Amino acid sequence: MPVAVGLKGGSEMDFQVVVLAGGTSKNLVPLVSEEVPKALLPVANRPVLSYVLDLLEQSNLKDLIVVVEGEDAAVRVGGWISSAYVDRLHVEVAAVSEDVGTAGALRAIGHHLTAHDILVVSGDLVCDIPPGAVAAAHRRHDAAVTAMLCSAPISGPLESGSTGAKDKAKKPARINIVGLDPTKQFLLFIAAGAELEKDIRVQKSILRAAGQMEMHADLMDAHLYAFKRSVLQEVLSRKESFESLKRDVLPYLVRSQLVIGEANHLSGYSFSSHNNIIHPSAVLGSKTTVGPQCMLGEGSQMGDKCSVKRSVLGRHCRIGSNVKVVNSVIMNYVTIGDGCSIQGSVVCSNVQLQDRVVLKDCQVGAGFVVSAGSEHKGESLAKKDKFQTP
Repeated sequence: MPVAVGLKGGSEMDFQVVVLAGGTSKNLVPLVSEEVPKALLPVANRPVLSYVLDLLEQSNLKDLIVVVEGEDAAVRVGGWISSAYVDRLHVEVAAVSEDVGTAGALRAIGHHLTAHDILVVSGDLVCDIPPGAVAAAHRRHDAAVTAMLCSAPISGPLESGSTGAKDKAKKPARINIVGLDPTKQFLLFIAAGAELEKDIRVQKSILRAAGQMEMHADLMDAHLYAFKRSVLQEVLSRKESFESLKRDVLPYLVRSQLVIGEANHLSGYSFSSHNNIIHPSAVLGSKTTVGPQCMLGEGSQMGDKCSVKRSVLGRHCRIGSNVKVVNSVIMNYVTIGDGCSIQGSVVCSNVQLQDRVVLKDCQVGAGFVVSAGSEHKGESLAKKDKFQTP
């Protein structure tokens, strides 16, 4: 998921642009009102929405959907756009319910989204980075999502040097913990809001894949995203509780990025109508389900009432009944007994999991036998004659 942006020659890109313009935000009362919705709030004597619309026009992104919370606010915003940008932009103004959140707003207009990629911009963004540069970086990397990050502003009291108790208690209101690869091109980890009040955990699979990760606490989300439409709509439909792009959708995609997802071209197979890859020789038992973005390899067999979600299973595996596999990689020639549960784990080739084994966030070395009924969390299991078990 690229974070850094760059310019690319040519302006023909199959993008739809969605501007999330808000409504009559209660947090800004009395500055905003029914007469002056958030999008028309003046900044340097111009409606704040004008800065985004001008940026989009300069990037030759002129077909827009402006989403406004509330029917009355939508009428006022639409009227202003019609007079200020006549013959300059093609704008459809869509009204959605108030307080639906950014993800909820996109969910509500989902039937309008038809392009290959969707550029989503906050209506109160004022910056000098062309949105077209973000769109170009997104296409260049064929990313599921591209996000623009910027340096977090530092207010006076936070670095005043005072040692008073009040100053010590102050914390940045919008701090994020962001993990980037060494090239600063790919987003590997993000935590914000309530997540920062808990222990922060980084997936070992991410670290193994990236090699190194740089952690930053000085970056903030600029609320400018490019999404692959198929990925965005799948997340919004499957995760109905998601309300925020920043707090819900973006972290979810970052956590899920190493599952096969949109990289099906690397396997040489095409996704089925169920958005997964199941080898023709694989056998599934009764009431067994293999969810979207999963892969089941050649000659593997699964018993009855199994469930596989966001996972890759290798060749010639033998899997019993009532087995659950979530966010995991199962390599070749693995035997899994009845009633096992595997979550967030990597199981190497020729492993045997006996009945009712529970694995969570584990790595199991090649050829290891996990005894029946055992439960393991955050462990590395391997033969002692080859590996050192922590």
